[in-house]
Amino acid sequence: MSDIAPVIPLDAARELITRYKTRLKSGGEALRVSYESRPLTDPLLKGRSHLVDGVLRELWKDFDLPASAALVAVGGYGREELFPCSDVDLLFLLADQPDEDLSERLTQMIGLIWDIGLDIGHSVRTAEECLEEAALDVTVMTNLLEARFLCGNAPLFGHVVTSLRSQINPGQFFKAKRLEQEQRYTRHNETPYSLEPNCKESPGGLRDLQVIGWISRAAGFGTHWRDLAKHQLITDEEATELRELERFLQHVRIRLHHMTGRREDRVLFDHQEKLARKFGYAPTEARRASEVFMQEYYRTAKKVTQLNTILLLNFGVEFFPNRYPAAININERFQCVREMLDVRDEGVFDRHPSALLECFLLLEQRSELKGMTARTLRALWRGRKLINAEFRQNPANRALFLRILQQKRGVVHELRRMNQYGILSFYLPAWRRIVGQMQHDLFHVYTVDQHILQVVRNVRRLMVAEHAHEYPLLTRLCTGFEKPWLIYIAALFHDIAKGRGGDHSRLGMKDARDFCESHGLEEADTDLVEWLVGNHLSMSNVAQKQDLSDLEVIRRFASVAKTERQLTALYILTHSDIRGTSPKVWNGWKGKLLEDLFFATQRLLRGATPQQALGTPIRQDDARNLLRYYGLRPATEDALWDQLDTVYFLRHDAEEIAWHARTLYYRVNAEEPVVKARLSQVSEGLQVMVYMKDQKDLFVRLCGFFSRLGFSIADAKIHTTRHGYALDSFVLLDPGQEVHYRDFINLLEHDLTERLHSNAPTDQPASGRVSREVRHFPITPEVNIRPDERGLHYIMSVTAADRPGLLFGVAETLVEYGINLHTAKIATLGERVEDTFLISGPSLSQDAQVLKIESDLLEKLTV
Repeated sequence: MSDIAPVIPLDAARELITRYKTRLKSGGEALRVSYESRPLTDPLLKGRSHLVDGVLRELWKDFDLPASAALVAVGGYGREELFPCSDVDLLFLLADQPDEDLSERLTQMIGLIWDIGLDIGHSVRTAEECLEEAALDVTVMTNLLEARFLCGNAPLFGHVVTSLRSQINPGQFFKAKRLEQEQRYTRHNETPYSLEPNCKESPGGLRDLQVIGWISRAAGFGTHWRDLAKHQLITDEEATELRELERFLQHVRIRLHHMTGRREDRVLFDHQEKLARKFGYAPTEARRASEVFMQEYYRTAKKVTQLNTILLLNFGVEFFPNRYPAAININERFQCVREMLDVRDEGVFDRHPSALLECFLLLEQRSELKGMTARTLRALWRGRKLINAEFRQNPANRALFLRILQQKRGVVHELRRMNQYGILSFYLPAWRRIVGQMQHDLFHVYTVDQHILQVVRNVRRLMVAEHAHEYPLLTRLCTGFEKPWLIYIAALFHDIAKGRGGDHSRLGMKDARDFCESHGLEEADTDLVEWLVGNHLSMSNVAQKQDLSDLEVIRRFASVAKTERQLTALYILTHSDIRGTSPKVWNGWKGKLLEDLFFATQRLLRGATPQQALGTPIRQDDARNLLRYYGLRPATEDALWDQLDTVYFLRHDAEEIAWHARTLYYRVNAEEPVVKARLSQVSEGLQVMVYMKDQKDLFVRLCGFFSRLGFSIADAKIHTTRHGYALDSFVLLDPGQEVHYRDFINLLEHDLTERLHSNAPTDQPASGRVSREVRHFPITPEVNIRPDERGLHYIMSVTAADRPGLLFGVAETLVEYGINLHTAKIATLGERVEDTFLISGPSLSQDAQVLKIESDLLEKLTV
């Protein structure tokens, strides 16, 4: 610690803290009350900036800082846009390196600023350091561009500003900020249409507008939207619109800060209904107030991204005017200017409405084109209303739209651009209803239109050679499919009827058929697209909720698929659809289930016998080959396999069967529990095998143990051998995705073996909070117990919101009623659990007991 005495004695410091904290609190409350009575953004943002200005200037005097130093506001505070809970960015600007006394004064002052309740981001630099760092770091340069003098040495501040102006290169700064924006867009999945967007950082948020402001300042174009209009970078109407868009986003952010009492910029589900009320939105018969509000938010974000794109294009022309050769004519309607598609005059779309589609086709066909010029985008946006019934009925336009879908490159990019500029909404009237439409479920993280485009993107990605390593089987099927663009059409229509009420799959079938027939598709192709839309949920339902080792399940699904062509197309669409909902929903295990269902159905459709269709002989032969590969002599596996029935071989793949045989062939009659774990072979996570003499409470003990370690059970296969041993297999996942699975293998094997050997009390599951999604989209739990077709076993299905310990509660109830568990099929879909259990027991034949079991389970499943 320093030996220098405090600049301000402790008692005086306490008095200052109390005084300034009270001043900030009362001043902030007054600004809030004023805003609530008359919601205006400028008075609030500037008012808080000026409130903080006054406090900091007085503190500067209190600490008697030298005249050679200056206090400077930077960042949002520098441009006088200080939101209610935003941090305060400060620069302590010095003429020279500080001596010990000045360092101590600055340290104590910064500490006191924190103590009075201001969250500050601060730096202490000399003028020379500022200029050096600005030359190397675009973030420092950006902060200094918005610097505002507060107090101290004004000439020193002026010197930095003047020097900064002389050294800044607007073109280089523009490039750096554009790259920053691209990186930010990537972090937010390239879309403004997340169901919980960040009103500051997401595409279409305030940051998009700030980027334009920074570039404008760097180039000396001014600090207001009207300044950009004066420089003819935007029109007067666009300048007015930009200010209105900015105000809306500012209101969103202000209200988020007021509601949460912290720097919260995410428009979370928790806040959307309250925000809607603050903005004056009311619910309609079909939609919540929050949905109406969020649709307005998405419209705003869409316009912001449009205008941001136009301005960045115009900045590029301004900063690099002579980089490219003269315009090159493409045809009588379009030309190439600076590697961008450009209309040859702004009346092109009025004279040739078909060019509204032709421009997207040209971008797909000509790889030298990197996008559209600003004036083309403006003309496109203005011309979108030319797409009317007559336009849609024109055979030439219909042919153009199909050609857009049939190109070898750029399909997804151009569909997204068509959606961004309203072309899709006018060409496909049904599309207009789903633009910006929320999806109130636990699976999707995008609006309906963005989810659909994400599915198209996933299908398209399967056809690109560079991505063949991701899903090789799907890529092989896709590239071998005769007309893959038919799957694009099915993807465009599979959710297009959402929000209309009723079954969206059935409603979408009519839209899909009408489109196909009006666009002249062959009858077989029309039937395929219509069928895919109507059945797009069937394959995922069967794979994730039914027993794929049951031949009747495969037969029923094969009767739906009917042909291998339909099966292949449905597999491609289903895989792409699930992956297009949310990163949380997809995992390799779901992919394996779909693959198993595809191959079993394919074999059946090709005329295989039931055993061949389910792959039992193939699996056994493949497992034997693996055992020989690992050096085990022929027939080594027989001791174990003699104790296993056909059901075992149906439920496990060849690799698992070989793993079990390698581990257990010499321990078939083991007296002690055998526990083995390894990294999952089909996805992330761990595979765990437990082999021991069967116990009635074994499953509940295992569930408790895994839950206590923080794992969720993604799959469970429960099997009892002919001689009374349990051979149970589990796939475990870490919900938080923080575990290094390899590090857990030895620990899990050792600890679980000890627990099973000691007959210790059952582990209680770890406690945990229910997710935000479940709180906002509650699921009414359902339990159904029914006999199977033979009447020997019962099938119990459970649907509920996922939470820690859920499976443990189910298993515990089964033990209480003396019910035997034969298999468990675990399906976690986002935050929704849909599990199926094959069970038996005397109590299940009594209706009263079944009702009691269902009632007890419902009580445990209720969140």
